Amino acid sequence: MAEARTVGTVHVVGAGIAGLACAVRLARQGRSVRLYEAAGQAGGRCRSYDDSRLERRIDNGNHLLLSANTEALSYVEEIGAGRSLIGPPRAAFPFVDLKSGERWTLRPGRGAVPWWLLNPARRVPGTGLGSYIAGLRLARAGPTDTVADCLDCHDPLWSRFWEPLTVAALNTAPEEASARLLWLVVRESFLRGEAACRPLIARDGLAASFVDPACAALRRAGAEISFNARLRALHTDGDRVQALDFGAAPVALGPADWSVLALPPTVAAELLPELPVPDESRPIVNVHIRLDTPPRLPPDLPFLGLVGGLADWLFLRGDVVSLTVSAAAALAEERSEAIAERLWRDTAQALALPSEPAPLMRVIKERRATFAQTPTSLSRRPPATTRWRNLLLAGDWTDTGYPATIESAVRSGRAAARRIAMDSPK
Repeated sequence: MAEARTVGTVHVVGAGIAGLACAVRLARQGRSVRLYEAAGQAGGRCRSYDDSRLERRIDNGNHLLLSANTEALSYVEEIGAGRSLIGPPRAAFPFVDLKSGERWTLRPGRGAVPWWLLNPARRVPGTGLGSYIAGLRLARAGPTDTVADCLDCHDPLWSRFWEPLTVAALNTAPEEASARLLWLVVRESFLRGEAACRPLIARDGLAASFVDPACAALRRAGAEISFNARLRALHTDGDRVQALDFGAAPVALGPADWSVLALPPTVAAELLPELPVPDESRPIVNVHIRLDTPPRLPPDLPFLGLVGGLADWLFLRGDVVSLTVSAAAALAEERSEAIAERLWRDTAQALALPSEPAPLMRVIKERRATFAQTPTSLSRRPPATTRWRNLLLAGDWTDTGYPATIESAVRSGRAAARRIAMDSPK
């Protein structure tokens, strides 16, 4: 009679979105899960905290999801936070050009065929139909092509759509960003009609939507969560990981146990020197501004796309305005005071506010916000599996096929959970 296979414990190292997505899915399936995090809180680059200067709870950065991000939205529903995301009933993206003062709202049409582009009133101001047709060049991009290789940077649509979209979606300048990866974004959202590109933001902050409910769900399921637990080494033997070394007594892995590394690529590479990982990163700079009188923005569209200034996007939550500058390598080297002054000018102009006196502001530099999503870096994204049969990888930088976003992080975590479930006894 065949010996029954034992269901072991899954050790998930890293409590960012990828690790949480993996742990939640496994815990809901009844698996024994232990989650470890080097920091004192979960969330990784998707976190909220109480800021003493502003006396408000703020996020380390801003995240805009689309209705096409099906795995991320499913994860939020899974942890019971579906109602914490807000957005318009129809896709709409308000913009302001800080140089010309023009304002417009991009409203994609319902169907997959973009008939709405035939109406000049619905297009981005100053653009013709040919500007949009030219975007199909992205579909023919080769593996080494950048966005700038495929599109005309002198076309009016470049500065008012293609460049902002590239920087927002890939956190990489279009002169070096992968054209193929941007095409995937366009194909999965705008080319599927407005139902696939409705914008969504966290109403009460990132932690309230993506992190705290996940930790609560894990605890209800009996999972163990250990904070301030930094993985220092992996002890291997043959094709298996035998133990996880957190600096005290090593955590031994039994024959049926699994381990999932849901860590940043630089940390994963330190633990596994032979692992190829994207080795370049790009920063994002955010500034949070507390206003005495909150500006009026539509409740379901509390954000603005900014063109012609320093910032890319502006978000409003209560009396705090937050601005985001992606692909911000040069800006991140400036003093925070200088950054705040420049971004306050963008804010005052975008919201028609008096420029003096300057309000309270907090600048946050996420120096390794994402890996550089260039053709070269994409070729270094590793798969979830490793040469150790009980060790998997997760993270938005792994080979999910998607940009390094919350959607990619969730997909990677759930892919690891599926792989473990496939190998588990029925």
